[in-house]
Amino acid sequence: MNSANGAAVVVGVDGSEQALRAVRLAAVEAARRNRPLRVVHGFIWPLLHVPVDAPPGGPPGAGIRHQAEQLVAAAVAEAEATVPDLRVSGEIIDGEAAAVLLGESPTAVMIVLGDRGLGGFAALVVGSVAVQVATYADCPVLVARGSDHPDGPVVVGVDGSEVSRLAVEFAAEEAALRDAELVALHAYRHPVSAGPGDMQPLVYDESELRDEEQRVLAESLTGLGDRWPDLTIRRATTRGRPARMLTEASRQAQLLVVGGQGHSELAGLLLGSVSHSVLHHADCPVAVVRAPR
Repeated sequence: MNSANGAAVVVGVDGSEQALRAVRLAAVEAARRNRPLRVVHGFIWPLLHVPVDAPPGGPPGAGIRHQAEQLVAAAVAEAEATVPDLRVSGEIIDGEAAAVLLGESPTAVMIVLGDRGLGGFAALVVGSVAVQVATYADCPVLVARGSDHPDGPVVVGVDGSEVSRLAVEFAAEEAALRDAELVALHAYRHPVSAGPGDMQPLVYDESELRDEEQRVLAESLTGLGDRWPDLTIRRATTRGRPARMLTEASRQAQLLVVGGQGHSELAGLLLGSVSHSVLHHADCPVAVVRAPR
């Protein structure tokens, strides 16, 4: 996570209700971290060579650019109403929304988005902008989705990978800032065969497998108590599909944190199947943490 002095929490807006929910979430995040909030709108119309200013002799306030200015001003006002005295700025940047937000990511503390905006298709549970930004951003991406469970824990998915460790550290910081319990959830699958081409069930000791998976979880949490001594950490090791177990845990969580790609992901999936699944199905806001490029 970028922690440079003056780095801001960035929220993308498009005038939708989902974006305004993201603004409220981003405002609270910025206040928790004592950071400014930067409201950004990707303005694609100039790239399409569409006239954006008011036509000659047109009524005051006409033109697409003026509409964009209004939606940014409304988002800034929403943030200021959510957290009075918060340092908030707004900017319209020419470009496609995902590209604009990715351009912000190297210097942002985090990027906050709604799960689906005005440009989304009804059939998409999570919009393409949110998926693209979560896949490629150089900072954590927080997607406002699901329900609010303010008294719930922060849940983080753990698989022992390096990106999982980064997700654990982000989740621990979030839990400490929220004065919430941290639940570290490690879901694993049992072996199904002795090797390629062998369809015979693999004989294994269930207790030894469980002990090994608990060791993976414990090692992933090493050092958290030193950095956050007052943080309550609950370990949960369960057998099952990670995406399903995390989605179930999200029903009581105030935040679900996942790594962008872990040990169980296919190399061709930049975002990862687990993180992609929870982005679409979790019942609470989801933060995706990726390894620095």
